[in-house]
Amino acid sequence: MDKNIKQLQALITLLEDPNEDIFKMVSSSILEHGPAVIPELEKAWENSADQVYQERLENLIQKIQKDYTMKDLKIWIKSDSEDLLEGAWLIARFQFPDLGYHEVNEPLERIKNDVWLELNENLTALEKIKVINHIFFEIHGFSKNTSNFYNPQNSYINQVIEKKRGNPISIAILYLIIAQKLGLPVFGVNLPKNFILAYRDDHGLMDLFSDQRENILFYINPYNKGTILGRKEIEYFLQQQQLKPQRSYFLPCTNLEIIKRIVYNLINSYERLGYQDKVIQFTKILQIFPEE
Repeated sequence: MDKNIKQLQALITLLEDPNEDIFKMVSSSILEHGPAVIPELEKAWENSADQVYQERLENLIQKIQKDYTMKDLKIWIKSDSEDLLEGAWLIARFQFPDLGYHEVNEPLERIKNDVWLELNENLTALEKIKVINHIFFEIHGFSKNTSNFYNPQNSYINQVIEKKRGNPISIAILYLIIAQKLGLPVFGVNLPKNFILAYRDDHGLMDLFSDQRENILFYINPYNKGTILGRKEIEYFLQQQQLKPQRSYFLPCTNLEIIKRIVYNLINSYERLGYQDKVIQFTKILQIFPEE
């Protein structure tokens, strides 16, 4: 057996020591090893019947996983944040630490390929969205979760892919990722009490739905099966919600804003459920995002 592995196993054994100072010192040393130590911690858990020891091992594993997910999220934030799926996947990892990127990417790649087979260069922007709507909502069966709207699972992308149910932001994220994988000029719009998408005119071609001021052909509401909207419909919605129109409600937002919206949703969901530890956790996550 490798000498370093033997030393690590001996260190892990010291976690059983009842002395709190020794436990803290040993824990600190183990944490420095990062995710590489997790298999040995899991092995120690399996080989022990001591409940206190097992609990200590579980807590260490969870801390390592969360610390490194936080580190990865900080890197994503400081980078160009171009990969929206990566941002959503990182948020899901706080709840599902073993979730692999491929587990969320591959299902979306399959949906994208199904849409791609139905597209051609002669289709208009509206016709392309109609194809996505058919494949995404009718063939793959994605829809809104109205029966359990505030369930936190509606904000975790892996759960939305698996259950095919979600809230406005999560359904829109999946729709947006597929559209962008296909090279379509579709972008998120951070509309309060909903989340919609904008189809921008990248070729200077305007139609009856176009907004000359923002170079937007039309808006899409994924939470209502991809319904096409114009600016007037958004203004009417804001009026109904008693919200004063703001420029940002009509313009594309950044991926950072989209991921922050997920975090806000999770905080709200966990507050409603009374899971204060989760509220604290996601509030800390929110704090690493830059001020708007």
